[in-house]
Amino acid sequence: MNNFPADTDLVLVAIVPNPQDLELARLLGWYRIPLKSAPKVIAVDYLAFYQTAAFDEQNRWQIKYISPVKGHELTTRAQLFRTQKDHPRANEEYFKIQIGDLILLENPIHADRWRRITFLYTTGFLLKNASSVRDLVVEGEEREILWKSLKERAEKNGEYNQPESNFEKFEIDFMKILLEWDKIKEDK
Repeated sequence: MNNFPADTDLVLVAIVPNPQDLELARLLGWYRIPLKSAPKVIAVDYLAFYQTAAFDEQNRWQIKYISPVKGHELTTRAQLFRTQKDHPRANEEYFKIQIGDLILLENPIHADRWRRITFLYTTGFLLKNASSVRDLVVEGEEREILWKSLKERAEKNGEYNQPESNFEKFEIDFMKILLEWDKIKEDK
């Protein structure tokens, strides 16, 4: 397969809630993720599409398709579905991930008992060698390398919110507020 991920490519396993969404991805060349439930890092090399229970018996609870990621943008549901301007979530923000052609896996990756999946990061190597969704989980030393790679990718794309830095700033600001509060109490 020419378009198959390299071993070091970052892959995001993303749910496809129903067959219509898979068809949208195939026909329109994009996949959507609500901002409020999006994973921390969107800048990946490939998406792997996990098909839920809404699919028929032969297609549910498995990954049958992957696609290279070409880019992404933040938009609203109303912009994605221009005929649904009155939808209750029309003004909610979504990531629109532009993708290439869907690639059918020679051997689908089944979920076995592990069926409730939201988003999962993995590598091209694990994707190529997996027979079960459990095989996609990055463990041990490789997990640290994966997270470092995701963090670097996100920082490069301006997406990553570093909790350590924000927490330190929050701690300092909070301490200032407490000190000022104590000073106000003393003055009273």
